Amino acid sequence: MKDIRRRLIELFKNGYCTPRIARIARELQEPSTTIHYNIKRMEIEGLTKAYKAVFDYKKIGEGFCTYVLISLSPDEYGNPERVGRELVRFPQIESIDIITGDWEMLLKVRTKDIEEYYEFVKKALSKKGIVKTKSLSSLRQLKTEFVKVD
Repeated sequence: MKDIRRRLIELFKNGYCTPRIARIARELQEPSTTIHYNIKRMEIEGLTKAYKAVFDYKKIGEGFCTYVLISLSPDEYGNPERVGRELVRFPQIESIDIITGDWEMLLKVRTKDIEEYYEFVKKALSKKGIVKTKSLSSLRQLKTEFVKVD
């Protein structure tokens, strides 16, 4: 049989997952039609943005997690979204937050290892407007996406 796991992982990372209606119905002790109706209503109202699989990142080759603090140049400080929109195109970036304090942005980056992270830094973080970065590498993740990690 053809191995398409990598392609499935990419789809799952981009929201191609669906709730397991029967399982939810059993847990809440409600009819599956009620569950389905309420889930659809939450989607229409914009409460639910996407469904996503939670991975064992080491097993899918993205076990090196780094948080990156970014300081922007004064001419970009008033519009951090511009830099953020440029960074969005890098698939290694899991999240981008505009923050308060001594830094303007916080990235969560996932790569295979430190070598791949170094290549990412050279490409992504040398953009116009980024004047300073600070990398914080995660040693072990204890909880992710509301799921405790064993």
